[in-house]
Amino acid sequence: MNSDRITGAGKELKGEVKKQAGDLTGDQDMKNEGRADKAEGKLDKVVGKVKDVLRGNK
Repeated sequence: MNSDRITGAGKELKGEVKKQAGDLTGDQDMKNEGRADKAEGKLDKVVGKVKDVLRGNK
C-alpha cells in the first residue's frame, strides 16, 4: 500500500465527517465540501491502486 492510498483514505474519512456535520447543522456548504473531499479521497485511492498494480504490488 502506498502513500496515495493512505492519503486518499484520510481524505475520504474527512469528507464523510464534514458531510455528516453539514447534515446535522443544516450547512449546505459544509455538506458540499464534504462530498468534494470524499470524491477527492476516492480518486487518490484509485491512483494509488493503479500505481501499486504497475509496480507489481496488489
